[in-house]
Amino acid sequence: MTAETTDTVAAPVTSRLARRVLEVPPSGIRKFFDVIATMPDVISLGIGEPDFTTPPQIIEEGVRSLRSGRTHYTSNYGTIELRRALSRNLDRLYGVGYDPDGEILVTVGASEALAIALAAIIDPGDEVILHEPSYVAYIPGITFAGGVPVLVPTSQDDGWALDPAKLEAAISPRTKALFLGYPCNPTGAVLGADTLRAIADIAQQHDLIVISDEIYDRLVYGDHQHVAFSALPGMKDRTILLGGFSKAYAMTGWRVGYACAPRDLMDGIVKIHQYQIMSAPTTAQDAALVALTVAEQDVQRMVGEYDRRRRMFVEGLNRIGLPTVEPKGAFYAFPRISGTGLTSEQFSEQLLFEHRVAVVPGSAFGPSGEGFVRASLATSYEQLEEALMRIDQFVSSRG
Repeated sequence: MTAETTDTVAAPVTSRLARRVLEVPPSGIRKFFDVIATMPDVISLGIGEPDFTTPPQIIEEGVRSLRSGRTHYTSNYGTIELRRALSRNLDRLYGVGYDPDGEILVTVGASEALAIALAAIIDPGDEVILHEPSYVAYIPGITFAGGVPVLVPTSQDDGWALDPAKLEAAISPRTKALFLGYPCNPTGAVLGADTLRAIADIAQQHDLIVISDEIYDRLVYGDHQHVAFSALPGMKDRTILLGGFSKAYAMTGWRVGYACAPRDLMDGIVKIHQYQIMSAPTTAQDAALVALTVAEQDVQRMVGEYDRRRRMFVEGLNRIGLPTVEPKGAFYAFPRISGTGLTSEQFSEQLLFEHRVAVVPGSAFGPSGEGFVRASLATSYEQLEEALMRIDQFVSSRG
């Protein structure tokens, strides 16, 4: 081979995967759970999935749907009956109205809604501001859409709420959108009325699109009342509201969620949905309709039990020396463990192998999560009591 031909040889290919995929690490939530599957007597406080079974009337509707031959595609947007019920529900709960014919899309879980909302609005290089710690799928979702995540840290001292001043300081000429996830996974934080209004003013002033993931909207406690971001004055026209049935109705395996948006944004979102998905599962949509119409007592029952667990577990964590802010939403506790002298990952690994309790390192949710761990309250009260005893033994053994 001559020198001339050598110069034209391309650099060797090291991977057939796209760079944006290679740059995203595997989910920090799942890391320990491959190990857990091989271990006996583990109390798992890791996965954010309700431990309740889907309420029976919802299951029965799914069975009825199948047996009656409801096995075909629906409209790309979802069944009109479910969209109308969603519209009524959002108006009843939050006073925000969406036209079921063009402003509501039924999706394959809130996860699909998240992915296609980002894909619809983001051009390569657009910046999306995101508070952290936050759900592990948000940063990869922005990256996969070609965007640049700009992280705004939150802190335990501020109750893990997004500081409007820090938000505004993060805005640049390339900022296209703000991503909110409240009630927050992993911290259980919520946003108060004054903070919401300040964020809305900033979004208006800087002409930002707001994607608001409100999958935990029904799981709030104490005196907190959830406010849909799109219900704030002037925000409906610039907000993509995401929600679903997985958390409040214990329907994770049914995979049904939704996106609500002004028609011009929804036109783009549904275009991606058309080509990638066609429509959400018909059986799941039929079941979700029953969830909205007859399962309110079941929601209240589950929320009451999460609240009972929350109060006991958070009090226990603080008692044993792991400072924990009261979570007013979702079903997680996010204790500070830095006083043990361990990193989040070391704490999680040693707690698992030495005392058979699985939690998730806070660092999996963003840089500000280092020094904390996430514990899911979606397991029985008795299991949580036992987990507290084991955590206490672990912390005490470290002197």
